[in-house]
Amino acid sequence: MRSLCAVAIFCLVSLTRSSPLVCEKLVHPVDLSTFSYLEGRWALIAGSLNHPPSMEALAQRDSITMYFSNSSDGVTYTQINRFGDQCQPLLYNISAEGRTFSFDVGNRFHLTGALLRTPCPDCLVMQWVVKSKRRHSVDLYLLSKRRTVEPREMEEFRAQLKCFQLPAPVVMDPSRDLCPEQPESQSTAATPQAQVEDGRA
Repeated sequence: MRSLCAVAIFCLVSLTRSSPLVCEKLVHPVDLSTFSYLEGRWALIAGSLNHPPSMEALAQRDSITMYFSNSSDGVTYTQINRFGDQCQPLLYNISAEGRTFSFDVGNRFHLTGALLRTPCPDCLVMQWVVKSKRRHSVDLYLLSKRRTVEPREMEEFRAQLKCFQLPAPVVMDPSRDLCPEQPESQSTAATPQAQVEDGRA
């Protein structure tokens, strides 16, 4: 019995000691020298953040679709939120430098992001840091080309959340329809600013 306890304690200590190394791997951002692999449609699988009103708002969405497009004018990020039969497109321009990118959201707040490593071959883990007078949060989102991911891939994402000390994620219902991509003319620059500022993006 003593030997079993000793082994259990040793394993627990070893795991505790290795945790920082595990987190260092899980939170390491990838190089953003090219956005070509980002282009196209991505579905939000799960997300978490340390801003309770935004977590509540995230849970109210039926689905969220992200589109990345690259052109001579830069990178465009379109997020389309579905509420029942309604689709709400939000358009952002992105500036990338090194391993971080920033969203063009005017002077209302500051939003920067990074993509974190993931073993999932057709997934993205996107980190946002939102700062304003009304909100300061760290957000983590799991995106995929699929509507669902394997259990081990979700567990990897949950481990990343623990590294950032974020709560259990909101997991989207894969049976809900995604919104189609909308023309840029249907998006307004003011809308995403208000949504994020109010904790609803």
